[in-house]
Amino acid sequence: MDPATDLPAPPLYGLDIETDTSVDGLDPARAAVVAVGLSTPDGDEVFLGDEATLLRRVDRRLGELPPGVIVTWNGSAFDLPFLVARAAATGVALGLELWCHGPDAAPLWPPPPHGFGGRWGAHRHLDGFRTFRADVRRSLGLSCGLKAMARLVGLDPVQVDIEQLHALGDDELAAYVASDARLACALVRRRGPAALAAVDRPGAPVDLRWPPVTGLRAPVVPLSSEPLG
Repeated sequence: MDPATDLPAPPLYGLDIETDTSVDGLDPARAAVVAVGLSTPDGDEVFLGDEATLLRRVDRRLGELPPGVIVTWNGSAFDLPFLVARAAATGVALGLELWCHGPDAAPLWPPPPHGFGGRWGAHRHLDGFRTFRADVRRSLGLSCGLKAMARLVGLDPVQVDIEQLHALGDDELAAYVASDARLACALVRRRGPAALAAVDRPGAPVDLRWPPVTGLRAPVVPLSSEPLG
């Protein structure tokens, strides 16, 4: 059951993006989204190709799925605001809405350390990284990087040199982004229905007047030497 609604638990959809590491992949003023992975109860889907077309296809596909919860890993502070920024840069209208977790409005980029809440059309959002960081790191002192958490519970992540993503072929890139989307979803699913208590709640608005200025990199959340992805 969903503790927020007392209704049957909604489907979970893992989502992950990869960006162009041939430039600064953490700066949406310079780097395009080159891949999106979507993990659904029926299997994994990967979107590659021209960025504007890719974004439209993802938005259309999410609109076709039954209302559920999109699960990301640090998506509050990276994937979601990066997608909104790139949609603005390419002139693509997405059904993705963001709001601030805190009481005050914040600019879109760079995101505040606490990130943003969001929803995509009929789908709510849950950031698995922040859910695990709230208790696993505090109680066990473990890294909450996606790969570390996956290995801890016996899952087998696909691993690549994340600074050389631009050198990967389409098949390798697709396998990597699909793996991250699938792992985020699997980790949250293992926590059972109680994990849904961490679904984003509406908050203060986001200033979407994102300026195309270089050098606005995503903030780094200090955890350990292990990357979040």
